[in-house]
Amino acid sequence: MKQRIIIAFVSFLFFMSSCGSLDLNPLSDGSGETWNSTPEEIVMSLNGLYKDAFWMVDSDEWTDDFVYRDATTPITGATINGETDFVRSWWVNTYKAIARANAIVLSVDRASDALSAAQISRYSAEARFVRACQYSRLLSHYGNIIYTEEELDIEQALQLKQMDKAEVLKKIYTDFDSAIANLPKTYAGTELKRASSGAAMAMKARIALHMGDYATARDAAKACIDLNQYKLHADFGNLFLSKTKNSLETVFGLPRSIALKVTLGDCQNYVTRNAGGWGAKNPSWDLLCAFLCDDGLPIDESPRFNPRQPFLNRDPRCAATITEFQTTHLGYVYQPHPDSLKVFKVSDGKYVENKDTRSVAIFASYNGLVRKKGVDADWTQNSWTVEPDKIIVRYADVLLMYAEAKIELNEIDQSVLDAINIVRARAYGVSYTATGAYPAVTVTDQAALRKILRVERRMEFALEGIRYMDIIRWRLAGKVLNRQNFGLLDPADLRSKITGPGLWFFPETPQIDEDGVPDFSNMYDAGLIKQIALRKFDETRQYLWPIPSTEVLISNLTQNPNY
Repeated sequence: MKQRIIIAFVSFLFFMSSCGSLDLNPLSDGSGETWNSTPEEIVMSLNGLYKDAFWMVDSDEWTDDFVYRDATTPITGATINGETDFVRSWWVNTYKAIARANAIVLSVDRASDALSAAQISRYSAEARFVRACQYSRLLSHYGNIIYTEEELDIEQALQLKQMDKAEVLKKIYTDFDSAIANLPKTYAGTELKRASSGAAMAMKARIALHMGDYATARDAAKACIDLNQYKLHADFGNLFLSKTKNSLETVFGLPRSIALKVTLGDCQNYVTRNAGGWGAKNPSWDLLCAFLCDDGLPIDESPRFNPRQPFLNRDPRCAATITEFQTTHLGYVYQPHPDSLKVFKVSDGKYVENKDTRSVAIFASYNGLVRKKGVDADWTQNSWTVEPDKIIVRYADVLLMYAEAKIELNEIDQSVLDAINIVRARAYGVSYTATGAYPAVTVTDQAALRKILRVERRMEFALEGIRYMDIIRWRLAGKVLNRQNFGLLDPADLRSKITGPGLWFFPETPQIDEDGVPDFSNMYDAGLIKQIALRKFDETRQYLWPIPSTEVLISNLTQNPNY
């Protein structure tokens, strides 16, 4: 006990001095020598593994789907380094969770007098699931990491060296396999979405896909599908609202609670100014152009696309993700047009000043777009605290991971087409077998299907924190993040050059390349749109994050290249 206290104290000093030290010491409550001796204590320790701070999600601000006025982030501005705040906090919090999981795995046998062997295996497997998820995040983001399954004193911790990535992946698979073998299929319908065998299969498929191990990703995703425990939520737009709890589409997620002060943050930045928000963090034009038309073609190939009405004849997920012009949103008709100085307020039944046009409010959305996905009336209530479920992985992702793995293995069969079509058909509100009611995928060429799959993922998971790792693992970040972020001209020029000649919203249809990237250069060169930010991405280093600088200074860790 004395040694454990000394170790914890030394780690605390390192953390306070560096704000980023490798925390390999368990933070469980109670005495280290006696804790986890009863079923109740084990459950308490396991519950602690589901803290929101341990389940970080990639930010859409790091991608080409996003614009925050004229600002960039450390990733989209290529300034990320070992001192960047999220680089340090993710490392620290992840190792805290790993330390707690290690403590449970090593001490669960203490309760053997009160638990059966099967119960001990189940509790250990739950901790192993969390450990595998945490190491997966470290592996995919930092690459060269410390791996340990032990409780270490500070001297031992500082002597550890990075493990080969292939070996780390094997150990992650071993932990997920333990969870698959020993955990229930699902906890669907319960208050807390605990780790389940289905969740372990899905998360194993995810890290396998990130690491390019397509055979393992295929098998793990297929196993999750074959459980027959999950299904897509009937209404795509409804899935992300606070009122939707414990959907059968959620394979693994965490509940949020206003009462427990676990809520979705930063809401005001995504809400329209008419409704009391700031309209500052918005979907990009790149994302708007990524949604296919309802004939299954990209906007530059479809005769159904009208650049004057960019939401018309589009995949339904477009208007479910980005607020369509001239539709009611949060009690107001949304219209960023520079001549729409007043808009209709539904509750009052009258026209009011339109704060969502830059002609009235200069800080209204710089590109005219605002978020729709997940945004509901509760976002404007309760002091901007909302409690939608935190979805870590959902069944649509399992289906598309399976399809992608099979495509990359060139094992293209009907199951691949079905997996994509099941996801796409849900957006149209029809069965995937009703192939005449939506643009069903029928092609079987590998290159064509790869392109379709990538666009499908972008449409389906927009603004859910999925895009970042997709462009990283597809090695597209260097292309899509070394580009300009475009937006609307200032109101006077917008009137004279765009709305006056009848060119609202897009002056012309941008061309879309083989990677789904729109080309706005003609409009920009003609002075019809303006650059609001310039993204940058350093391909020599940014496909991995740096190891926090303080870790490199106090340990045997080797920094990632070019940091």
